Amino acid sequence: MRTVSALLGALLYGSLGQPVEARITAIEVRAVEPFADNQSFGEAGAYERVVGVAQGELDPADPRNARIVDLTLAPRNGRGMVEYRTDIFLLRPKDPARASGTLLYEAPNRGRKFLFNWVLDAPAQAAQAVNDPRGAGDAGTALVLRRGDTIVWSGWEADALRQQGGMAIDVPVATRNGTPIVETVRDELVSGTRGPPEAPFFLTFKAAGLDRASAQLTVRRREADAPRPVPEGAWTFASPGELRLLPATVKPEPGTLYSLTYQAANPKVLGIGFAATRDVVAFLRGPAAPENPAGGVIRHAVALGISQSGRFLRDYIRQGFNQDEAGQRVFDGMLLHISGIGGVFLNARFGQPSRTNTQHEDHLYPENAFPFSAATQHDPVTGQTGALLRGDGFDPLLMEVNTSTEYWQKGASLLTTDPLGQADVALPGTARAYLVASGFHYGRAGLTANKGPCLHPRNTLNPAPALRALLVALEDWVTRGIAPPPSRVPRLADGTLVAAGETGFPYVPGLRLPDAPNAIARFASFVDPRPESGPQYRPLVPKVDPDGHEIAGIRLPEVAAPLATHTGWNLYAEPFPAGELCDREGSRLPLARTRAEREAQGDPRPSLEERYPAPGDHAAAVARAAELLVADRLLLPEDAERLVGAAGPQP
Repeated sequence: MRTVSALLGALLYGSLGQPVEARITAIEVRAVEPFADNQSFGEAGAYERVVGVAQGELDPADPRNARIVDLTLAPRNGRGMVEYRTDIFLLRPKDPARASGTLLYEAPNRGRKFLFNWVLDAPAQAAQAVNDPRGAGDAGTALVLRRGDTIVWSGWEADALRQQGGMAIDVPVATRNGTPIVETVRDELVSGTRGPPEAPFFLTFKAAGLDRASAQLTVRRREADAPRPVPEGAWTFASPGELRLLPATVKPEPGTLYSLTYQAANPKVLGIGFAATRDVVAFLRGPAAPENPAGGVIRHAVALGISQSGRFLRDYIRQGFNQDEAGQRVFDGMLLHISGIGGVFLNARFGQPSRTNTQHEDHLYPENAFPFSAATQHDPVTGQTGALLRGDGFDPLLMEVNTSTEYWQKGASLLTTDPLGQADVALPGTARAYLVASGFHYGRAGLTANKGPCLHPRNTLNPAPALRALLVALEDWVTRGIAPPPSRVPRLADGTLVAAGETGFPYVPGLRLPDAPNAIARFASFVDPRPESGPQYRPLVPKVDPDGHEIAGIRLPEVAAPLATHTGWNLYAEPFPAGELCDREGSRLPLARTRAEREAQGDPRPSLEERYPAPGDHAAAVARAAELLVADRLLLPEDAERLVGAAGPQP
């Protein structure tokens, strides 16, 4: 282990040559190791891993930090600064001269690295391999390594798990002049929907006391049901951090929603995660110096966020953190995948950033708040006017990529319509929006069509080939000024964006369709949330073709030359609340193999033998679809070759 200190008060130089006070005060490098046994990745050559911790400090008096909730209540060092420590991980070209000059920052998702597994098709391995990449196999297609990018991760979520290579940040606890802050909080507890049904009910915060008189537990089967009090004798605090139903033999019904309000103490200053991300990347963009592990070669920085971490980056923009304390832009571009219109419940007292709003679960937690779109709009629901992009000169170039799931569960249509869903909205020239048609939230390489708690087999469509092309397009936009492909989303104007009952989904025997997308609810308090009346936001969903595939968006070869129908929605099956949207899952509905089989089933979708009557027909259809996407810069030629090769002579 070695520690390189950026001495307190040391000077770095911004792009204009003006000295600014460093806010990363030290980099503790714990390991510098060869990556992939010094294997060469194209012109970039060999890579190495750098693992360490960044120490930083924040001035509560700086206007750029004023948005951080409770920062003024955090303990300070002798100079009046608030300190934090965050995990950092870099993959950098071993020879700085061979680096591209682009820093690719991935915001971790609940402490996890998703880049290689979700974007670069690395195999679904153990968490340790995903979070602690060491070999060439961990890098998947290795696209960004072959491009010479310096890849960076840092912790931003204080309660993310560090086990198996996870990353987190250490932030201080807010107090009132040294006296603990105690307030009422709410935990929603559900069994089996996002984890094993036998899992205990662990609380987000430790209860300030075990007296049940100051707490209340309610239960409801479905989100829309009225909550019913659970008798005091039917539950207990097993510990300050765990609730247990009584008697001990009682098990919660899968999918049933329990809501616990209780007193919690010692809120962490979670919003520091935004400033830490800003300051780590700003530091790495600095000049060559012993304390800078990026080597002083960074000329551009782009960010990637997937799901929760994409919502983190949306709030990072919206709350003004893309200007560093030297007055420079931090990220030049961002690609946000499967984030919908949401933010994270982070910059708040007793925030819960790991919550994610769906129709059934976490529905009344803060996530969705105007402004939704990169376009400036007036909101008739709240009376506000605004945009996700601030127009202050520090906005990044922005790509937002979503799947069908985010239209059904995450309000993604509101990225490109007015808040009431009555008219299309044009995005500014610095923003793009894309739909991966018929994709689903968890899509990545290697998934199987198991059902889990859902009614239908799982969607297996992998959106990563489109993501890789768009990531290249984003880097070219940032570094070379080459505009990316135009937005590809469903529109009201051409009839491809519709209400849930108007999708035109074909009749498939035994198939149950969803009744409605997740509503975008407004409420005043997350402790006692009561949806507000009055005008409501109106999320819409994509229209589909006779196969059930979405018409608009990026139609990957698996959709353009299908073997099955893919959807971005699925429904819960018994013993879960049947008929509710099944978390963020999708469905895969195989096509009949023969015409006789199709007709016997009453399936209107043409069978495989009708679509591809001759050997090689399916591969030819895949090749035609891939060729069109390559021409539109929505698929890389190398991925087109892979997809055509995988199609084979016959389905």
